[in-house]
Amino acid sequence: MKDVTGLLVVVLTSLMGQAGGIEPNSGYCIGNQCFAVFQDPSDFTTAQDQCMDQDGHLMTVRSSVSNDILLILLGNFTGRFWIGLHLTTGCPDAAAKLRGFQWVTKDSESDFNNWTPSFDSSCSSHRCVSVSREDEFKWIQEPCVGDAAGFLCEYSFGESCKSLAVADGESVTYRTPMGFGGEGVLSLPPGSTAIRMPARIKYVCSSEQWLQAPWSCEINNGGCEYKCAAGPKHVFSCSCPPGQAVNPTNKVTCEVATEDPCLPLRCAHDCLKSGDSYACVCDHGFMLAQDGRSCVDFDDCMDKRQCPGENFQCVNTVGGFHCACKEGYKLTGGLCIDMDQCMSAPCEHICVDTPGSYECACHEGYKADPKSPNKCKLHCDEDECAAECDPNDSTQCFCPDGYLLDERDDGSFCIDIDECSGNYCDQGCKNTFGSYVCTCLPGYTLVDQYKCVKNGDHTDTNELEGTEVTTTPNIPTTPPVPYPGPTRQPSAVTVGGLVGIIVCTVFVIVLVVFLVHRIANGGGKTESAGELKAPEGEAHGLHQVTSDA
Repeated sequence: MKDVTGLLVVVLTSLMGQAGGIEPNSGYCIGNQCFAVFQDPSDFTTAQDQCMDQDGHLMTVRSSVSNDILLILLGNFTGRFWIGLHLTTGCPDAAAKLRGFQWVTKDSESDFNNWTPSFDSSCSSHRCVSVSREDEFKWIQEPCVGDAAGFLCEYSFGESCKSLAVADGESVTYRTPMGFGGEGVLSLPPGSTAIRMPARIKYVCSSEQWLQAPWSCEINNGGCEYKCAAGPKHVFSCSCPPGQAVNPTNKVTCEVATEDPCLPLRCAHDCLKSGDSYACVCDHGFMLAQDGRSCVDFDDCMDKRQCPGENFQCVNTVGGFHCACKEGYKLTGGLCIDMDQCMSAPCEHICVDTPGSYECACHEGYKADPKSPNKCKLHCDEDECAAECDPNDSTQCFCPDGYLLDERDDGSFCIDIDECSGNYCDQGCKNTFGSYVCTCLPGYTLVDQYKCVKNGDHTDTNELEGTEVTTTPNIPTTPPVPYPGPTRQPSAVTVGGLVGIIVCTVFVIVLVVFLVHRIANGGGKTESAGELKAPEGEAHGLHQVTSDA
């Protein structure tokens, strides 16, 4: 097979341009150009994008020849169709070439024009151009945002294949990579295919010549009806299912076999003739196992030549592979372009875009949250820092973890809490900004970040003697005294408020004692007077005692 590698590159490039595109309704090729008509309602910009997706652009009508092609393409269609002529800036100019309009190729070169007599030269005129059979294919100004019935695309290529010679009783049907074809095509772009009937021989156009199938398996299954297999030295062959054999004339179609020598081999994939005998072969992306009939997948990406190009990576799949952009890159125009991840605002404060990734940073007075690196938390590296207050509400102030809010006449401040005064550690304690660390004496090992266990009583050999651990991230589950907890948001009671509460409480207590004492003294006097007073003649239980004498 001659120049198979070059064929693969040229044809795949042609076919990839058609991936995901819409099918044209008809087309016409002449020389090194092809033209196609798409009956798809679109505005001007969408129509141009559709043509560009297939490596073309909206049709330019620069000569009477191209105008004749336009008449051929639209002869059976009704409605308005976009051509590649528009006014990009300024106002129409009747004295300028093409009256100030230009082609989508960003030039005004033209030996032909077909403007309608009702051309509008005002600055408020419509800026895009369409044609229709109903208006005798005159160039008519249209609003670019409106939908036309369809559009015309133009494609150019460097090399082309002439139509194949046809003998009596034969016919050849062609199909271009753009999706249109037929029998009466005189010039075809690379990647076009042809089928000669009735023999059903297939061809593909490459480097101005037709190559007979089977060709590379990467292109339309090599032209094979059933399966295509790659052999050594880039030799490709077709195979058929059990009970059928490859047609010896066209080498691609399958027909009923009078005798199938492959049946006894029980091949997992395919069977091909090898010299005077037959042997099992595997599909592309698989290799023959030691038993000579099974097929196993192999990692195509082990070949470093796969997926060349900057920022591409090879992704292995069952029976093959595909090329994709590395993480943080996207495919644009055949290249892997770095994505600006910061556009999606992944960071709470500052985002710095890097090749294939991004980095987060924090504003002054903050540091990255260890649990969520894309978020920021208040930070103070001194005993006292200014509090972070709401600019719209000065009463709403916040302090970093491990700090207490102190409101003063000159502002609100965050005071570092001395956690070591709370006896949170078994032995040694060192206060730090916003936290503290526990340490143990020689012969002891720190456990659970605050307990000291005598060596020999502790079985965890991974913890070392005298280890210092910051206890803010993980608070002990059973500390000697309750941990006060972080001060992410300020307490509702400030230092000044606390003093006021104590003074008020003392005053209330003194007042209650005074009232109780007053009531107690007054009640005693009343009761004594009542006891001394009694009605006349009443002896209050006392009886007079007289003597017998």
